[in-house]
Amino acid sequence: MKVLFFFTVLLLSFLSCKNESTQKVEAQESVSAPVFSKVDFQKIFTDNNIKGAFLLYDLKHDTTLVFNEPRTKIDYLPASTFKIINSLIALETRVIKDEKEMIAWDGEKRFVNEWNRDQNLQSAFKYSVVWFYQELARRIGEDRMQHYIDIVAYGNQNIGGGIDRFWLEGNIRITMQQQIDFLKRIHQNDLPFSQQTIDIVKEIMIHKKTEDYVLRAKTGWAARVKPNIGWFVGYLERKDNVYFFATNIDILENQDSKFRKKITLQILDQLNLLKPSQ
Repeated sequence: MKVLFFFTVLLLSFLSCKNESTQKVEAQESVSAPVFSKVDFQKIFTDNNIKGAFLLYDLKHDTTLVFNEPRTKIDYLPASTFKIINSLIALETRVIKDEKEMIAWDGEKRFVNEWNRDQNLQSAFKYSVVWFYQELARRIGEDRMQHYIDIVAYGNQNIGGGIDRFWLEGNIRITMQQQIDFLKRIHQNDLPFSQQTIDIVKEIMIHKKTEDYVLRAKTGWAARVKPNIGWFVGYLERKDNVYFFATNIDILENQDSKFRKKITLQILDQLNLLKPSQ
């Protein structure tokens, strides 16, 4: 991949972040790419009092923009971002026939109100319903799950820790770069799944759609590790280009979870990627 590096490497003093640690800032951008407005990534993370990293890949120009590069190479639990591939495998193995088929709620009250009802793939993805995807994983089973994880080469490919919880607290891990590589394959239909399966998952991934762009994405929250880890991964399709992104943050308090999306959208907006077409 051709990546032309320029500006900026800054040595920073201690920040007012929760962990009071310094972070390395690197911005990579190609001179052949559209001129992005200059974004002060450190300021965005510091103003929100959040420690994390951001990675963006510009498909048309084969260029990368990165903040806190060392963190982008660390592998983390995927948490609910695993629902993307779980959906693909469930559809392909026919444990659920389409995005409309309902699975009955077991009646157990959970802390998210939207979870306490019957669900289909569409609603379960939207509200990140853990019990629904645990049921899908049990129906898929370890052998078929491992088969697809292997042929997709998803993360470290280790599903140890329980078929219905390995992505929440088990052994599987994935880096930010691997998240983006996987998303690129979804967009390009370059996965060992039927076109129908991929099309359904692309549809349920839609986070926002306007006349100017389609934003497909998924949040994740690894709540059973310390510190908790937050994800927001996806891709933005505009008429002439596609931008893949991954945001990864530390969640020290529950309220920090909102910054997964907030920081991502702030950056995309400041990069002029959410602006109306001229």
